[in-house]
Amino acid sequence: MPEAPEITEMRKHGDNREYVLKTVNENGKLLDFAAEEFHNDREIVLDAVKNNPEALEFASANLKKDREIVYESVSKLGWTYCYVDEVLKNDKELLMAGLEKTGQILYFASKKMRDDKDVVMKAIENKPIIVKYASKRLRNDLDVGLTVMKKNKKCFKFLEPELQSNEQIQEIKKAE
Repeated sequence: MPEAPEITEMRKHGDNREYVLKTVNENGKLLDFAAEEFHNDREIVLDAVKNNPEALEFASANLKKDREIVYESVSKLGWTYCYVDEVLKNDKELLMAGLEKTGQILYFASKKMRDDKDVVMKAIENKPIIVKYASKRLRNDLDVGLTVMKKNKKCFKFLEPELQSNEQIQEIKKAE
């Protein structure tokens, strides 16, 4: 199967900054095929991510630490949180923006964030099964347990034994 013409053109002109800037404004994912130096060009990467949040994947390691660029991506397409550099993993506001889109990203959160009740409660709103990645402390928290059990009884197995024996949790588990 032949390569898409826009990829061929980017490969041909990918070392020309003006061309790359113009092109990523139209199709952010073409950043992947630009010269490597432009993966670390803040203006180009920010424009690429504004066009297509998935372009964060092709940003340099250095720019995956840039909060503005990362926020631009994660707040629009939560799953791109998987590309976030470790230095931003304790940024609660950033994580919460991504959790607005998908609770699944709790998997990529730091231990500190997995032990933050606000974060976990947000994550389980739309993905209750993700409770399995919450801290042990929060898997033993009654509010967390009641919330996930009301949404999906299969979450029972991820709760701590002490919470599993709680009367309210047991009632939900037994209810049809």
